[in-house]
Amino acid sequence: MRNYAFVLLPFVFAAAALSAQTSIPEWCRPLPRPEYKALERISVSDPWFEVYKPAKDVFAIYEPHQSEEVISYLITGSNRALLFDTGMGISDIKKVTAELTKLPVVVLNSHTHDDHVGGNWQFDTIYGVDTAFTQSNARGSRDDAQSEVAPGEICGDLPKGFNPKDYSTRPWKITAYVHDGERIDLGGRAIEIIATPGHTPDAVSLIDRANGLLFTGDTYYPAPIWLFRPETDLDAYAASIRRLAVLAPEVKIVLGAHNIPVASPSVLGHLVTAFDEVRAGKVQPTPESPGRALYRVGEISFLMRAPKR
Repeated sequence: MRNYAFVLLPFVFAAAALSAQTSIPEWCRPLPRPEYKALERISVSDPWFEVYKPAKDVFAIYEPHQSEEVISYLITGSNRALLFDTGMGISDIKKVTAELTKLPVVVLNSHTHDDHVGGNWQFDTIYGVDTAFTQSNARGSRDDAQSEVAPGEICGDLPKGFNPKDYSTRPWKITAYVHDGERIDLGGRAIEIIATPGHTPDAVSLIDRANGLLFTGDTYYPAPIWLFRPETDLDAYAASIRRLAVLAPEVKIVLGAHNIPVASPSVLGHLVTAFDEVRAGKVQPTPESPGRALYRVGEISFLMRAPKR
């Protein structure tokens, strides 16, 4: 859950959620986010999603009604399209992509946490990173999914016919493995894969060098970045963000996977500096839910394991 207001709340792993909230959760009170006013909005039939165009032939598929505020990206070429993440799986992302393009769609996940693979099962072609973490998550998840629809996680109505008690991320099949440096040819558009492990072992970013676009998944997004889970590797994360920072001169727009789909490339250098300061013990943490602490450096923040006493 990436929203700053949300991370102040304790985790609630209850299975039940109301389809219509009787009160507005704190995290969704500031919505809609003002940054979206500058983006072209594309009309789609499903009210669970909002779709914006942050760049030419790129669609940001935003889910503002759940606390993750997850963003998946549909990148189109002349021959096929790449869907970078498939969101929560709460509503029908495949139907939305079909409204946006008639091209065949290939799926690649920025990583395989449940909020990024929920719609994978709907697609025939799914590229995966060859890690045990990826293979395990491809089996689906119920517990993680249930936490996403617990009380306070939904803003507004759930889709008609959606039963939160039955919610899980369904199993999906990896049809091909991809690797660092590999390029995906969409037809007149090459998308390069950059391995950025740290947040998870299978985390990847994408760069469209011709158009100056860097898709960072959960390696960067404009909210507290989760670095506390068991699969997180802080040393790997430090190396990955340095790798991205080197690319800043080539980048026009940074596109993260939560909250807001556009950021300045200058954020990449700030990310490295902020993380270095945290690891050097220069930042005083704010205690969060049990076992976690929030570290804030300017506009960058990290939700990490609480320091040992």
